[in-house]
Amino acid sequence: MSLEVAVACLFAVVSGMNDGGALLATGLKLPTVRPIVGVLTLVLLTALVPLVSQQVAHTFVTRLAAFEGPGAGRAMTIAVLSAIAVVMVLSHHGRPTSLTLAIVGGLTGAGLGWGLEVSAGSVALVLAVGLAAPFAGALAAWATTRLLVAMTTSRGLRRWHWAGFALQCVAYAANDGQKMLAVFLIAVGSSGPSVSFTVAVLFGLGTMYGMPRAGRTLSREILASRPLHGVAAELASGTTVIACAAAGMPVSMTQSIAGSLIGTGVAYGGGRVRWYAAVKIVVAWLLTLPAAGVLAAVAAITVKGIS
Repeated sequence: MSLEVAVACLFAVVSGMNDGGALLATGLKLPTVRPIVGVLTLVLLTALVPLVSQQVAHTFVTRLAAFEGPGAGRAMTIAVLSAIAVVMVLSHHGRPTSLTLAIVGGLTGAGLGWGLEVSAGSVALVLAVGLAAPFAGALAAWATTRLLVAMTTSRGLRRWHWAGFALQCVAYAANDGQKMLAVFLIAVGSSGPSVSFTVAVLFGLGTMYGMPRAGRTLSREILASRPLHGVAAELASGTTVIACAAAGMPVSMTQSIAGSLIGTGVAYGGGRVRWYAAVKIVVAWLLTLPAAGVLAAVAAITVKGIS
């Protein structure tokens, strides 16, 4: 196994550890979807959806920087390792962050450091859409919460929970989850059912390992939540991320979920939102992309210089 493929496998596992718990966290207080069923559903959709659409994966591979030709695999390896390092350091210091932001920064920085063609316009557009996604999720969650309060019984809420969870899983597979596929595309030079299912299995293993810790921040720290909050956040974040996927724009599902949880809390007056936790997460987001970009650029320049 080449170093590039090994790093791609590691990235899929880390993605599961970082993202999987966040996807399941919003519905933990309404146990309609059991954790094992949730993990299996998420893994299956992560494998199947990229077989239909890979728009976001190609944005990672070609629109941010042209990862083609000699040295592209090594530049990708530097980008991925830089992204993982930044996320692990921030998480270790109690600052959970977005692996998607980290890989966007890592790919951009590694591309610049290696001398690849980087599209400033595409990077700026991805950043603008990523910045808007949590606010769009918050607004959608505020409206969804009002509607659910007005029209939903406790039994009906369980049905909406299934719908929201399924929507969220599809959204992740169509958008955020394709960062894993993009890394494999660069590492092996192709994609197909075998690659998609390999990515999904590795992601599932990471999710099962990291779910308890990854889910804690979103399910407990941001919001003193009720079951309805989780359902509204699932519906809102899923809708927001699918809309971004249709435009081929990579956004962070964890950012969208966090924004949606804040939006559903504000629908009750804002007193349920633990703003200190929200600020802590926003600060981590602001640090993630530039830190990953600088680290990857320096590493790429160094490795290219001595190779």
